[in-house]
Amino acid sequence: KAAFINFISDEEWKSIEPVSSWFGPSSFLMSSMSALFKLSMWIRHGHGYLTENLGIPVWGSYAVFGLATLFLGMVLGLVSGALGTD
Repeated sequence: KAAFINFISDEEWKSIEPVSSWFGPSSFLMSSMSALFKLSMWIRHGHGYLTENLGIPVWGSYAVFGLATLFLGMVLGLVSGALGTD
């Protein structure tokens, strides 16, 4: 606590270079990282729900998420292909 008070009162904070906007909390990069973290937590909770609440074996949960990934990839590929053609 004392070190923080000295940091402020001695104006040591002026010598520190500010965080660039690229790494700022509201930047596109950090927002994307936050979205990926939220997605990973959703997948983790989904896996727990499938295995603990529904009694699906672990390999079954992996199969569900693997098939969902393949299906989503196919849908995104079809959409991007349809949008890319004239």
